[in-house]
Parts: sequence; C-alpha cells; structure tokens
Amino acid sequence: MAKNPDTQRLDLLQGTLDMLILRTLQWGPEHGHGIGQAIRAQSDDLLKVETGSLYPALHRLVKRGWLKWEWDLSEANQRAKYYRLTAAGKAQLSHEQDRWSQLVDAIGRIMNPARVAAGNPGNKD
Repeated sequence: MAKNPDTQRLDLLQGTLDMLILRTLQWGPEHGHGIGQAIRAQSDDLLKVETGSLYPALHRLVKRGWLKWEWDLSEANQRAKYYRLTAAGKAQLSHEQDRWSQLVDAIGRIMNPARVAAGNPGNKD
C-alpha cells in the first residue's frame, strides 16, 4: 500500500525546529529553502517545515546570536541569504542534543514500561 505523504508527516514538537535548523547548519552554510529541503529529505519526507515556521525561526536564531547570515548566490544563480552557525550556535546545538536525548529516554520509559520493569527484577508493576 502506498504511503500518503500528507497523512504520514509528523508535527514537530515545540522547540524542535530550532534544534533541527542548528543541526542542519552543522554541515555548512545554507539558504532558508535549502534548510527546509534538507530537513524534509533527512526525515524521509516525514517532516515538512512550512515557510511560515521556518523564516521566523531563522530570524529568532539570528537574534539569539546562534546564526549569522550573508548574501550569496544560490545554485539557481539568485541572490539568497545563507545562514551559518556561530560558536554560540554550536554550543546551543550540543545543549539541545543532550536535552533531546533526555526527553527520548523519559518518553521511552513511559511508553515501554515493560522494558523498564524487565530491567529491574524487584519491580512488581
């Protein structure tokens, strides 16, 4: 059965878009459209970042000092803003990755209580 891309897409948890943008820019400068395309491609089309969410997030990250931008020419030979991580952005990405790991572990304990109980023979629940 073929997947319907619209029904298969996942909503992003609040705050994860910033982390995904920072992670995408870890590999080098990119323009806004390219950032959105990279997130979509790396998630096998499950995550689609809408323009109305992406550009306000980019502006917010610049304002916080985690990104800088400069004008350059895109692959289509058009003028575009290219964003790149700052040192503060790299530090924030590391912090966000740590928090994400903690969140995944906590949700895993709730969603898979049998696994937690199996690891603790004294747990009778």
